[in-house]
Amino acid sequence: MRNKLAEKISINIEPKYIEEQSDPDKNKYVFSYDVTIRNKGDVGVQLLARHWLITDANERVKEVLGEGVVGKQPHLDPDGKFTYTSWAILETPTGLMHGTYHLVDEDGETFETDIPAFTLSTPNTLH
Repeated sequence: MRNKLAEKISINIEPKYIEEQSDPDKNKYVFSYDVTIRNKGDVGVQLLARHWLITDANERVKEVLGEGVVGKQPHLDPDGKFTYTSWAILETPTGLMHGTYHLVDEDGETFETDIPAFTLSTPNTLH
């Protein structure tokens, strides 16, 4: 369910390849990604759950569903932000992630906001 607050949630993601934990000979590519969620609205919201779709270069899709993020269900006051780091392991040197966050506002109305798609890529893979 979408409401007017969905457009007030800003999401910025910065992915990074973790070479020292990866093993390309075994098709293991490890990526971390820093996520900053900002509430640009006038009322507080709480992040309840996440839904990720992770697609590798072979078009295999992994779905990740769960409560909160990194074990937390953060509350974001108006103009508040929450930053966390998570990771993904792919069998290919490139991939794509996107999804949705499920939130609730101070009035108890739940809504979803889109997590914009971003690329996971080893250095020098994409031009």
